[in-house]
Amino acid sequence: MSLSKQYLNIHDHSRELSGLKYIYSVISRRAGGLSIGVNLNVNNACNWQCIYCEIPNLTRGTPPPVELELLEHELRSFLHEIIYGDYMEKNVSVEDRHLKDIAFSGNGEPTSAEEFPEVILIVKKLLEEFNLLHKIKVRLITNGSLMHKASVIKSVEMLKEMNGEVWFKVDAATEESIKTINQVNMKPYQILERLRNSINVCPTFIQTCIFTIDGKGPSEKDIDAYIQLVSEVKSNIQGVHLYGLARPSLQPQAKNLGRIAEEALEGIATKLRSLNIATTVSY
Repeated sequence: MSLSKQYLNIHDHSRELSGLKYIYSVISRRAGGLSIGVNLNVNNACNWQCIYCEIPNLTRGTPPPVELELLEHELRSFLHEIIYGDYMEKNVSVEDRHLKDIAFSGNGEPTSAEEFPEVILIVKKLLEEFNLLHKIKVRLITNGSLMHKASVIKSVEMLKEMNGEVWFKVDAATEESIKTINQVNMKPYQILERLRNSINVCPTFIQTCIFTIDGKGPSEKDIDAYIQLVSEVKSNIQGVHLYGLARPSLQPQAKNLGRIAEEALEGIATKLRSLNIATTVSY
């Protein structure tokens, strides 16, 4: 596999570095070290089209059939390179040389892949093979939109048995802002229902991207609605990850987006913490 000439960093989430089809690595701000990504949406297709997304040529749709044997081969080879080879030394700065997780993320919504349940079983098999099961996290980073489907819920339940957790996207909690940011027609109660489905079967964090649009951050109405939605599940979630834009959007709306002030992020975090909700901020 090809190796980079400079260390990975949080500002570069290129899927091409590894030279593989399904497997890549990133330095994750929120995970706190090296994350192995599993990209099932190799055609850059997603059922959402979030305006801050850094995926190039993002299109609406679902992924093509996953080549399960190839994915297994790639993940096995990559794990071997990280654990027994010199991948860390060549690609990762000293402070980040900790394998933190295997994350279902990539270039679209991972749960939209028909083979998602089989891929989870492959990951479990390889974690056992490398004696990593329950030693690192297995994370599903999801928009949660399909968390009403029985097959998806059952798959997420399998994650729990693998030291897994869900990072569930909630970027907005008013119908208007959901449509603006995520480019979908979803109502807040639908997000809440799917969020509860996730919570019921696997430890779940809420993750929220906050930024400015045309120089303005979220309105008080938007913030209040968001706090209210999160408070509905505050006793059952593991916490909230708030984060700003680390990498530029590659969507048509990119020119209208900007980084939110750190104080604004911390202000929202303070409101969540006042409700005894564990909250981390990645500016």
